[in-house]
Amino acid sequence: MTTRPVPALPLVGPVALGVGLMLVGDFLFALNDAMGKWLVTSFSVGQVLFVRSIGAFLILGPLLIRQGKTALFRTERPGLQVLRALFATVDTGLFYAAVAYMPLADVMTFYMAGPVYVAALSHLFLGEKVGWRRWLAILLGFAGVVVALRPSAASLSLPSLFALAGSLAFAMTLVLARVLRRTSDAVLVGWQTLAALVAGLLFTLTTWQTPSGFELAALLLLGVVSCAAHLLITRSLKLAPASLLAPLQYTLLVWAVVFGIVFFGNLPTPQVLVGAGIIIVAGLFIFHRQKVVDDGVPPKTVPRTLH
Repeated sequence: MTTRPVPALPLVGPVALGVGLMLVGDFLFALNDAMGKWLVTSFSVGQVLFVRSIGAFLILGPLLIRQGKTALFRTERPGLQVLRALFATVDTGLFYAAVAYMPLADVMTFYMAGPVYVAALSHLFLGEKVGWRRWLAILLGFAGVVVALRPSAASLSLPSLFALAGSLAFAMTLVLARVLRRTSDAVLVGWQTLAALVAGLLFTLTTWQTPSGFELAALLLLGVVSCAAHLLITRSLKLAPASLLAPLQYTLLVWAVVFGIVFFGNLPTPQVLVGAGIIIVAGLFIFHRQKVVDDGVPPKTVPRTLH
């Protein structure tokens, strides 16, 4: 009597692999943000945007070519694509402008409010129904932003306003991504990277500073790392439920604190930590309620950036 060999079980299931890819992607995004903070101390925001975008196209180029040479320009609703690319460029530019003067953890706290803004903006612009529980969570999230912002005549700073405005632009890119969900991720990122390339070129015409070989490599690596992080997170969303992955985005704040302390000697203030805690609680509740109401969080609601 012969027996059939038992097939070997995979060492890592798809859900566990998805969680792992999300964690690695978030780590790379935080590393990218720390690199950006270091680079904007030597180069203008425009120059960082310009060279970083060239680095991103080193990865995006082959992906776009595989989809056809005209994939970037044969896409749905080009007007909204341009609008989303503009918001993404404003988001990234203001992020770098803010981290040039503020600790990473402080700036990231504002961006962690993205899900809170998306919930409110989706009701206003997409007509999505938001129940009273999520409205309470939205108000709680706004309260967390106010705590972190410390809005007094003595403490309110221009970099803080950069971070706040940038986080709102970031939320708008997420809302528009939901409208354009039939567009491939490579095309979406291609549009916003192209917009950042053009904007960076325009803003750096009068501020260009020739980098050393090492600095040029670091600027290009900035785009490679951010693009790789985006692709890892995109793949993770295809392997594991978004409702499981969404809370993992808050590891970005943990890494921001770690990198801020290790590389820049920045300690987050108690007010920022309290505000961050309030924002995280509100964001997690919003994800939970959306899962309960919609029986699953659409993948596009998980924040993904190219800072």
